[in-house]
Amino acid sequence: MTPLDYEYLRKLLKERSGLDLSSDKQYLVESRLVPLARKAGLGGIPELVQKMRSGAEALATEVVEAMTTNETFFFRDKIPFDHLRDTVLPALLPARAGRRSLRIWSAASSTGQEPYSIAMLLKEKAQMLGGYRIEIVATDLSQEVLEKSKAGIYSQFEVQRGLPIQLLVKYFTQTGELWQLNADVRSMVQHRQLNLLQDFSHLGKFDVIFCRNVLIYFDQDTKINIFERLNRVLEPDGVLMLGAAESVVGITDAFRACPDRRGLYPTPCGARARPPARSCRG
Repeated sequence: MTPLDYEYLRKLLKERSGLDLSSDKQYLVESRLVPLARKAGLGGIPELVQKMRSGAEALATEVVEAMTTNETFFFRDKIPFDHLRDTVLPALLPARAGRRSLRIWSAASSTGQEPYSIAMLLKEKAQMLGGYRIEIVATDLSQEVLEKSKAGIYSQFEVQRGLPIQLLVKYFTQTGELWQLNADVRSMVQHRQLNLLQDFSHLGKFDVIFCRNVLIYFDQDTKINIFERLNRVLEPDGVLMLGAAESVVGITDAFRACPDRRGLYPTPCGARARPPARSCRG
């Protein structure tokens, strides 16, 4: 791969997905795109770039999807899901008693482990949520991973990563070496293709937004823009969940960090509105 080829790919990925590759990520590009080039019957990345320069739009889409498909697993990092169960739901449900509904967005949801983890957690809290209409929206740039998510079929390796055995037995059906989520869990999640760089106001307002382990790939200006737009679709007392390596500090004032709730980011007014026993201190 020549420097010009790499710069072409960097520009393409930045414009279409927001992925901001540094100059030392050639190894990552090669590991993900060489197999794609071979699958397309091409000799390597130079031939891949040449074909995209000639207008191969479908191939360009495959390149973006290959580079933006990130690792995921059930109940990843665990702490955000504990926050949802122990802090967020007890605060939000009384505030939603009038409308009896709760909307949660899993942004950059990949192959579905995150939104389905949320769904199973809410299933386990069925008594608390009795009479509430639950809506979980899962979005991703890649149509391919969304199709896998819709199917809800996972390998033995995938269900062994982070998924408690009691939930596996309770909510999955085994077929050979594969496990499929039961229909009642899958039906809780709506799937939509979405690029976070584009307008997402049409999704409506949310009470909780999981946007984890994706903003780390964006530059500062893109992060600022996305945070501003996330704030506009989040209810005033709603909360944003970020990944362990992500933060709003020094980037935006639209959200504030909770010193004792890592990864949980309410809006300033939302933080003040929480019950004292579960509020963010500061």
